[in-house]
Order: sequence, then structure tokens, then C-alpha cells
Amino acid sequence: MKIATFNIRCDYGQDGPNNFSCRQPLILRRLAAEQPDIIGFQEVLPHVQRWLRTALPGYTVLGCGRSRDYADEAVTLAVRNDTAEVLSLDTFWLSPTPRLPGSRYPVQSICPRTCAAAVIYLREWEIPIRVYNTHLDHEGAPAREQGLRQILARIRRDRAELPMPAVLMGDFNATPGAPELAPLREPSSFPLRDITADIPLSFHNFGLGQEPSGKIDYLFAGGGLRPERVRCWTDEENGVFLSDHYPICAELQRGES
Repeated sequence: MKIATFNIRCDYGQDGPNNFSCRQPLILRRLAAEQPDIIGFQEVLPHVQRWLRTALPGYTVLGCGRSRDYADEAVTLAVRNDTAEVLSLDTFWLSPTPRLPGSRYPVQSICPRTCAAAVIYLREWEIPIRVYNTHLDHEGAPAREQGLRQILARIRRDRAELPMPAVLMGDFNATPGAPELAPLREPSSFPLRDITADIPLSFHNFGLGQEPSGKIDYLFAGGGLRPERVRCWTDEENGVFLSDHYPICAELQRGES
């Protein structure tokens, strides 16, 4: 199985030569070359989601916006139709009221945050797996920690009800050593492991870098999923990148995780 996490960058026409319209051909060439079974996108505005559905006819593209009327940015899943099938999808808000669209934690930025939780059937392996795709808050470390603890509680509850292999991915807006990511370093409470531990950098700001630089995009896997190859997609043509983040792609096999 091949899976990728891809912050596609919100498109408000703000990036000059790296505007979304300039990046589209590069994105399509990379996706056509890789053909992941599952892609978790972040920062998907409604018109970008419509484009994904048109540009990726071999995929089922699912996700809803984070605001009260289901508009604005979405965390979106794209599932390859000939190798996988979406059995269920549940989007919940990172907040004290996870079923209320547009809700958020009091310590959060003005941006609501969500997690898309899906059960996906893999045709070759003839098994279902769980996939969680999220984008944590960009301003508040307490909001990131609360949102992360909420997601991990959901993962543990799902696992207790019906164990199956699982993947957690997304843009966490924090580097691996950040205090708010401490729950990820508690093996007793978190049954997945970071398969992107050797990735040094994911956010690169269209090649301009940042201080401090580091990895803020992640793929975690467990429940019998073993990584064979993990890498960033670092495509760049004449100063045009896939996004301001490097997408991270992992090839997984069944076995001890």
C-alpha cells in the first residue's frame, strides 16, 4: 500500500509564481507517477476540492469544510478506486463539541480544526484499515495538544471496539520535540509509531526556508503495518514547487509495525 500526506496550500492567489494554478501541472504529474492508494490532503478550499475530483477521475475524493456551513478549508481524502474502497467517513471537529460544525477550543485561533476518520478496504490485502487525517492549529500550542489528545482518544476507542491496522497523518504545525506533541511519545497510550522519524524537513515555504526549520508533517502507522520506504516529494521546476510543504509518501507492507 502506498499512502501520502499532502498539505496542498490554501489558494487565495497569494503566492505569485507558486499560485495554485501554476502548481497544478506539477501536482498532476507527481500524482500520476506515484498513484498512491490513499492521499490525505490538508488546506483544501472548495474550488480546489472540485478540481481534485475532476483532475483525479480514478479516485474518490471526500471531505467537508471546517466552518459552520461546511465551507472553508477541508482535510480531504482521495482513495484510489481500483485498489481501495471507502467504507465509512466521519469528520469531527477538534473541540469540546466535536459534532458541532465550526466549533473549536477556547484557546484556539479563529480557525476551526477537524479530523477525517475513514475505514478503507484494501482490495489486494482483503482487509479494512482506519485512516485519520488532520491539520492541527497553527497558532496555539495548547489547542494543538487538546486536539491531538482528542484524536488519540478516538483512535484508542476505535481500536478497543474493533482492532484493525491504522494510519494517522497530517500537518501538526509542530516539530517532533515540541511539548504539545508529548502524547505521541507515550507508547502505552498511543499504539502507532512515527514512520517519518527520519524525515528532517517538510515545511520549506516554497524554498525560502523558515527559522527554525523542521518537520511538521507526519505519518504514523500501526496494527501490523510496516514501512518499507518513506520519502518526501521534492519536485521543483523553475522555482515552482508542489506546495510550501513537501508531501510525504510511505510504502507499507503487512507485518510487525
